[in-house]
Amino acid sequence: MATTVTTSTEGKVWGGGNEPMKASYGKMMMWFFIVSDALTFSGFLAAYGFSRFKFIETWPLADEVFTHFPFMHGVPAPMYYVALMTFILIFSSVTMVLAVDAGHQMKKDKVAVYMFLTIIGGLIFVGSQAWEWKNFIKGEYGAVETKGGSILQFVNKEGKRVALHEFASILPEERVQHTRSKGLWFVEEGTLPEISVAEVVDGFKANEDILVRSEKIDATTKQKIVLTREESLKMLESAKTVVEGANLKQNEYGNKLFADFFFFITGFHGFHVFSGVVINIIIFLNVLLGTYERRGSYEMVEKVGLYWHFVDLVWVFVFTFFYLV
Repeated sequence: MATTVTTSTEGKVWGGGNEPMKASYGKMMMWFFIVSDALTFSGFLAAYGFSRFKFIETWPLADEVFTHFPFMHGVPAPMYYVALMTFILIFSSVTMVLAVDAGHQMKKDKVAVYMFLTIIGGLIFVGSQAWEWKNFIKGEYGAVETKGGSILQFVNKEGKRVALHEFASILPEERVQHTRSKGLWFVEEGTLPEISVAEVVDGFKANEDILVRSEKIDATTKQKIVLTREESLKMLESAKTVVEGANLKQNEYGNKLFADFFFFITGFHGFHVFSGVVINIIIFLNVLLGTYERRGSYEMVEKVGLYWHFVDLVWVFVFTFFYLV
């Protein structure tokens, strides 16, 4: 005699285990994404740490690289703007918490206000990061790269940085930019710098108050080593090209890997923030339309809140490892 067994279900989309850890299907998937993405960022930061440790003697000093602040041109403000960006992003995480709490209380207007503030904070952060990239790429002082790949910066006798255009000579020379058709192995040369190596060397010889500062850091003083006048002249004999700003091939601040990691890690995080802003805008519009009010739940706000908190937490680690340590 055959026995028929029937089972009943609760009719929910998430049937695998009936809400393990009392989390809905959407929350579980968001947590899975956060864990996998955290491993990705961990790999990036670990690679950055290994590279910095290997080239610790020539690694740029963050206090000397990130010194710009809006409307304060020429005023040294080391890390001030990065600290402000961090505060804005953390504050946006606070407004997101308030939006989630308002959602639990089914207060539509408060959810909309706090979501709007979160979006504004994210937009300010992304815009600030773009402004920081612009200054990093453009550079301020310029440097000279030797045939061995070393970066030579210039300072006065007080140890303050001196820009190339402040002492370089103006020589009647004609420079030709290599193209793919004329370059070695069909490699196209980048945009020619405004100042040539010959102009830098000639101007350096004419200004005895200028010294060369190497990219190496003194283990005792934690400052870059300034060469004597004789050592400076000898190092300039192997000067190959003028470097202005930073890109994936050249870096006036020091080791080239520093610029590579800067663009990759901060760019990857910036993409996450931009994506979060777009998602927040979509959720914000749904809040205004009353979509979640009709559903009787603001769980979508809570889901995007998890992602936003994760993005903020990652930036804390990026800020610590990349800018502070």
